[in-house]
Amino acid sequence: MTAAAESTVAFDGRFARELTELAVPWQAEEAPGPELLVLNETLAHDLGLDPEYLRSPEGVRLLVGNHVPPGATPVAQAYAGHQFGGYSPLLGDGRALLLGELTDRSGRLLDIHLKGSGRTPFARAGDGRAVVGPMLREYLVSEAMHALHIPTTRSLAVVATGRQVRREGMLPGAVLARVAASHLRVGSFQYARATENLDLLKRLADHAISRHYPRAAHAENPYLALFGSVVSAQAELVAQWMLAGFVHGVMNTDNMTISGETIDYGPCAFMDTFNPAAVYSSIDVSGRYAYANQPVLAEWNLARLAEAMLPLIDEDQEKAVAPAVEVLGGFRGHYSKAWSSGMGKKLGLEHAREGHPDAVSGLIDDAIAILQDGPVDYTSFFRNLGNAARGDLRPVRGMVLDLAAFDAWAQRWQELRPDAGLMDSVNPAYIPRNHLVEEALSAATAGDLAPLQQLLDAVSNPFTERPGLEHYMEGPPEDFGKYMTFCGT
Repeated sequence: MTAAAESTVAFDGRFARELTELAVPWQAEEAPGPELLVLNETLAHDLGLDPEYLRSPEGVRLLVGNHVPPGATPVAQAYAGHQFGGYSPLLGDGRALLLGELTDRSGRLLDIHLKGSGRTPFARAGDGRAVVGPMLREYLVSEAMHALHIPTTRSLAVVATGRQVRREGMLPGAVLARVAASHLRVGSFQYARATENLDLLKRLADHAISRHYPRAAHAENPYLALFGSVVSAQAELVAQWMLAGFVHGVMNTDNMTISGETIDYGPCAFMDTFNPAAVYSSIDVSGRYAYANQPVLAEWNLARLAEAMLPLIDEDQEKAVAPAVEVLGGFRGHYSKAWSSGMGKKLGLEHAREGHPDAVSGLIDDAIAILQDGPVDYTSFFRNLGNAARGDLRPVRGMVLDLAAFDAWAQRWQELRPDAGLMDSVNPAYIPRNHLVEEALSAATAGDLAPLQQLLDAVSNPFTERPGLEHYMEGPPEDFGKYMTFCGT
């Protein structure tokens, strides 16, 4: 992209302009030797950015925040949050900057955000930096989630800074350029409420309505409608996590978006063996954010959002409680509907749900019981069921321990004529399997990006099996051991 062409892509600073109390103007730390590691060319094109320009020295400097394009107003965002249940009144972007907003080719206003760009006033004891491995993890997993049609922030690029960062040892530093519908969080509302500035809280809510739920503006009570929209979006999002076997790992209120997008891929992982108690975070010693707890914790986080929004729902906060509780009470229904519908599709029985709802519900429950009965690979089980729907039961039958129970289940299931094509369209062949992720990140940290690119290619088209990619469908080797991830700070 030429300099003239670059100027046609207009950045904006709407968040910084409309919510100054939540935005601290700041500049990214200078990167001594920035080097582009991976660039999402498709996303760049959708944003109206020329990949050729982003690969240029000036474009790479933009991706680490050292070149600020016209219209961009880099700020560190303030927010509060409950972290593992404990309230922190001030968290904020300790190592990140909102560079500004862009309007993409389809007319959507999107945030361009930099993670690992250096210390900000919210950094506390942290160095504000990030390292190559965790930033590439977020790039890889967020793009896999996008390919699975799960609402998520996207990754535009990862750039090595040319600076070594001290963690347990010295590791190469990096910045992730992230794209989101917005970075408004439950914690944003908690912070605004804590300031006791009702005008700020109202402007924040109006900003959220305008960007994400414009229909709420026409409701009898716009702020109650906003809350209801977030409840619905989060219920559907977490249901999709559960259907994919995804464990977020750190569902603090500052990591729950108002938009309903998945954000902050720190200690996250996809399950290999089905396990309701699966935990992959090194810091989640109590299992608070285990796989099976995710719907409960999402509802808990939304209760915290309701508390923050009470003054907007009714001037008399005591009167606001009842309607807020009623709306929050809809979470379980939204979640159950999304989960049941998704599981019906995974079993190829969407067509049977209307005529045989009890039979489908029973098959769902009994499929989960089969998974729980023994060490069964979650992703492979559902993928192999597609073969079973075509008449070949051997691959999936060979995965289970209680053959009599499975055979009885399979007979009931086949009587409803499962749709194999539907199953193949929702049950992925390829996910970012943990052992493959670690292999790719270790190689990339040492300077070899080929394993990462190969894995990224597989998970970016997860539903179509391709010759030569059989390795990416296999579970972990026996010596892989218990998998643990770290937040990367």
